[in-house]
Amino acid sequence: MAEVEQHEGEQDLEKKIEETRQRFKNEFLQDSTEKYDARDLDRLQTEDSVVESYLAWRLYVVDDTLKMIDESLQWRKEFGVNDLTEGSIPRWMFETGAVYLHGYDKEGNKLFWFNVRLHVKDAKTAMDKKKYVAFWLERYAKKEPGLPLTVMFDMTDSGISNIDMDFVKYVINCFKVYYPKFLSKMIIVEMPWIMNAAWKIVKSWLGPEAISKLKFASKSEVQTFIGSEYLPPHLGGTDPFKYSYPPLPDDDFQTPISDNGPIVSEDDAESKDGELESRDALESSFSSEVAVKPKKVNFQEESVRAEDGDKGDTSVRTRGARKPVTTFKGVLLDVSPAEELSFGSGETEKRSLIILNNVTKNQVAFKVRTTAPEKYRVKPSSSCCEPGASVEIVVSLHGGCQVSPQDRFLIMAAEMENVSSQELAQFWKDVPKIKIMEHRLRCHALESNKTASSPLKNSPPDTSISGQQDLDTVLSRLSTCNLRLEQKLNMCLWVQKVLVGLVLILVVLNLLCLYLLGTSQRPS
Repeated sequence: MAEVEQHEGEQDLEKKIEETRQRFKNEFLQDSTEKYDARDLDRLQTEDSVVESYLAWRLYVVDDTLKMIDESLQWRKEFGVNDLTEGSIPRWMFETGAVYLHGYDKEGNKLFWFNVRLHVKDAKTAMDKKKYVAFWLERYAKKEPGLPLTVMFDMTDSGISNIDMDFVKYVINCFKVYYPKFLSKMIIVEMPWIMNAAWKIVKSWLGPEAISKLKFASKSEVQTFIGSEYLPPHLGGTDPFKYSYPPLPDDDFQTPISDNGPIVSEDDAESKDGELESRDALESSFSSEVAVKPKKVNFQEESVRAEDGDKGDTSVRTRGARKPVTTFKGVLLDVSPAEELSFGSGETEKRSLIILNNVTKNQVAFKVRTTAPEKYRVKPSSSCCEPGASVEIVVSLHGGCQVSPQDRFLIMAAEMENVSSQELAQFWKDVPKIKIMEHRLRCHALESNKTASSPLKNSPPDTSISGQQDLDTVLSRLSTCNLRLEQKLNMCLWVQKVLVGLVLILVVLNLLCLYLLGTSQRPS
């Protein structure tokens, strides 16, 4: 019954999408197509997900959806969004660090930072600032299509001079109209009380869909939404990240990461070649927790080595690894799983399998990178795949490490032509970025039911991990309570100081009145 309802729902959605396309063509494209970018019209006609995002944001009311599409596509043409590049934005805007993407919230959503204190209202630069925001949003939309963002308005040390209501309204419209379904939540941190009136106006612009996503937080409360590892020190976090330009800051895989362990120089890697080769026989067991340093290898040699290894110990390498059930269809490789790598808490659940299938007629080089190289081992992390063949990659979690939804994996692939004599590192340096296929995977921690079902059968490692998680939770709560108490104590001390000051003023005024009264009663 459920399958029948799901099928009917899919059919209804297909009808809505087709109706929206047909009506947009009849009602908005009849007069003129010059007010839209042809590339946007093409995406609207060929990509169902684009139409569906507008429909979902407008609760599948076609009339409202058509108005939203019209407004959105006109804005994209006016701002030249499809042609925005780093070079088309004034350099000084990147240098200020007022807007950028960095880090993740506790739900795994990318953080879009607005440092309000760095914004100064200026009519001459208003359009450039709006294009700057559009640049970041479009860049993220291409990298992570369909994944929501969490907007962080950091209002630390800001004041009335930093408030630009027109700019704020534009940012809200970006998520309300131009990039539907992209907003996870909007967090306003450390907002001065003097700005309450301004934010009441802002809330009236948001509409009922977005008001529920608006969160106000103090310095002590912000860790409810974002872990300390992605918060700067002035918000009570431990993130060492400091914005600088160039290059553009991390928006997923440009911070210090590596293929399979610590980053080393090529000279260091070459000097360790002999040592690493002697460890090849041990790597398949995954018992070692030493991260293997990347080295320069020949494509042909690596391919042969991978084939020989697969013939002899494929079952050993993949034994106990969680096999994927979903697949992403790519232009060079089909990648399984499609979106998430799943890991459990038990010792036998700490491996996950990535399967790559070459769908081209040429050899394809691939490379797997991660944002958390200290936590995961990948084997093989870099090699090549023959036409029509498949490669199984085992990702294993180091002992004692915990999976985080902020952890990401990037799979890069590029076709190889006459590169048998080239080295792997040199190939990736030379290959044009436009020819590289990229696919991203999130990490997911599975909940274990072993404790509830059979507590006597739990192994000591699982018990210790669970106890550590409980202890971490308690400590986190105590820390939050401590911060709140400290904040309240500071407020009480401030009030006490104010009251003491008022009392002193009253005493001085009283003495002054007595003095004046005594002066007036003296005989002249």
